[in-house]
Amino acid sequence: MNIILLGPPGAGKGTQAKMLVDKYGIPQISTGDILRANLKAQTPLGIEAKKYMDSGKLVPDEVVIGIIESRIKEDDCQKGYMLDGFPRTVAQAEALEQMLTQMSSGIDDVISIEVPNDELMGRLTGRRTCRNCGQGYHVMFDPPQKEGLCDKCGGELYQRDDDNEATVGNRLKVYADQTQPLIDYYQNKSLLRPIDGLGEIKEIFGRIGQVLG
Repeated sequence: MNIILLGPPGAGKGTQAKMLVDKYGIPQISTGDILRANLKAQTPLGIEAKKYMDSGKLVPDEVVIGIIESRIKEDDCQKGYMLDGFPRTVAQAEALEQMLTQMSSGIDDVISIEVPNDELMGRLTGRRTCRNCGQGYHVMFDPPQKEGLCDKCGGELYQRDDDNEATVGNRLKVYADQTQPLIDYYQNKSLLRPIDGLGEIKEIFGRIGQVLG
């Protein structure tokens, strides 16, 4: 089972990814994690990637693909794997497909967790933090007993700058602009599996399980 997991900020992708790893016994492959591991281990690919990072440039697709290829050849990927955060562009998807074809392999399903923007906005702008003790709350999912005040110390709750509507709206727009071509690409290949991301966590996981079989 080789799958790609897509989902906008606030869709609960991280939670579902962990549950998929636990249920199916496949590793979650995050390009950021692999890159850090290669840098730490000073692998040839890691050293190559560091050259670009040190000069403030993006690591080229061919280097990232090389890192992914070496990772999915490891023993724990024999039963399959889940790609998270890659590919991000159609060019990366095409390079991935080419690489997997050479390995006589391929992607089975592209899971796309879909949540309306107004719901995402509520989820992402609802976080509140205590100025005094740093305790976190959420106005929708974990509200304080008294509005605006921390349950633990009575301190004032505030909204962080990166949680305001303008910043969140921009994050969602960037995701949509970047990801829509990728969604179209996999839809054209009959690999896209849209999942309704509204409801309880277990409900959503159940929908993913039905698709994966």
